[in-house]
Amino acid sequence: APLTSIAQNNPPPADPNTLSAQDANAIITAVPFLMIAPDARSSALGDVGAALSPDANATHWNIGKLAFAENDYGISLSYNPWLRNIVDDMSLAYLSAYMKLDQEQAISFSLRYFNLGSIQFTNQTGEPIDEFTPNELALSVGYSRKLSDKIGLGVNARYIRSNLGEIEAGTAQVLPANALAADIGFYSKSDARLFAREGEFAWAAVISNIGNKITYLDENTENFMPGNLRLGTAYTIELDPFNKITLALDANKLLVPTPPRRNNDGTIAAGKDPNRSLLNGTFTSFADAPDGFSEEMKEFNLSTGLEYWYNNLFAGRVGYFWEHADKGGRKFFTLGVGLRYQVLNFDFAYLIPQEQNHPLAETLRFTLGLNLDRNSEVDRSIRQ
Repeated sequence: APLTSIAQNNPPPADPNTLSAQDANAIITAVPFLMIAPDARSSALGDVGAALSPDANATHWNIGKLAFAENDYGISLSYNPWLRNIVDDMSLAYLSAYMKLDQEQAISFSLRYFNLGSIQFTNQTGEPIDEFTPNELALSVGYSRKLSDKIGLGVNARYIRSNLGEIEAGTAQVLPANALAADIGFYSKSDARLFAREGEFAWAAVISNIGNKITYLDENTENFMPGNLRLGTAYTIELDPFNKITLALDANKLLVPTPPRRNNDGTIAAGKDPNRSLLNGTFTSFADAPDGFSEEMKEFNLSTGLEYWYNNLFAGRVGYFWEHADKGGRKFFTLGVGLRYQVLNFDFAYLIPQEQNHPLAETLRFTLGLNLDRNSEVDRSIRQ
């Protein structure tokens, strides 16, 4: 079953074959934890990450850029207390690492673990009978390669396990769900000059979490994973030898069928049947919204961020995330800082939603990283 739901009090439109602009129609997927921004740097930039300069967390944002990482080895550990204003025992932990095989290739590993907090099961009379901690994890391995000095391509393979608790649901039993998925990422950068300043322009395209449907019961309860298209750009300007700024922008769209509008008898009034195959559902996700093209455009969410570095030692970051009200309505500002000292780096991010009493209010993220290089005598070129 899906992990999220949308509740609304709007009355149905008078004509069941049409949609009102006020009707929320958010896309629901299984294992949405795969889309939570795991690291503090991108989180402080409004969840931007496709075309930013690569680090160990490129395994989540865009595996295609990892071969351009400056260091030969990198490891990053991130921690995020989740929905901390509502519960105190949910969290997301993310471990990622990479190794450059040479100047053109890199391999990566990442482990994401989502702790959904403790749940107390009771019997029909309300007496406690068991306690369980639902959890989800994703294990990924990746490969990235430069196609030229300016272009990179990469792929991830991912195993996902979602254990929401082995419980009875009528005559059936809810069991842990398992799935396989893949990402493919493209990255391109080039030198640029703006306002008489030297800089670098990068753009990227990423398709992520494309894999089999997930079910906790049987084939009649299958749900799509959060397959996603991410397009991004980033422009970095060197103000002087000590100061530089980066402006980045990402756009995301779920490659998942949009829920149709149904009549009272359950038949489809507008839109398409969501019970489609993986490939069919992915490719038709651009043209299946009940309200047509205008609703398809609502399914894009936007992220933008500004990062300032002083002497590659201290960073200040601000960002903004926007999602249409009919598709979830998340709107929030972000800010954060970054520190580098020799081979270590530390990043912190803080989220400020536009709405008061929002579940995401005061979300914190912390990232600790380690970056290492081989001895300079080591020849790392496969061209020699």
